[in-house]
Amino acid sequence: MSRQLTQIALLVPEYDEAIDYYTNVLNFTLVENTDMGNGKRWVVISPGNTGGCNLLLARAKNPRQVAAIGDQCGGRVFLFLHTDNFQRDYNAYKKAGVEFIAMPRNEAYGQVIVFIDRYGHKWDLIEPK
Repeated sequence: MSRQLTQIALLVPEYDEAIDYYTNVLNFTLVENTDMGNGKRWVVISPGNTGGCNLLLARAKNPRQVAAIGDQCGGRVFLFLHTDNFQRDYNAYKKAGVEFIAMPRNEAYGQVIVFIDRYGHKWDLIEPK
């Protein structure tokens, strides 16, 4: 049996604002932006051309979903972004105004720092050993 996780839905308030943030600040690639009708879109972004998991930007459509923006994991780190060059990405994100909530540190699994995206989602930026 062959299976893989290909997308994770990420709640955001608006599509275009989120596309702008993830592509221009975090340097992700817009993979798909398809109008589904009635204000719904299928918006997929990717951190790179690695064949890994993409993010499906899902516009929150009711009060419960709006309340969950930035807290889809109950305040824990929700997403883990691996990089082949920690210093490059850390410096680029810092220059772009990304909020870091700790200092870079070395762990058994690699170099890591926690950041918060525009919507409050916590991420680990990791360069694995």
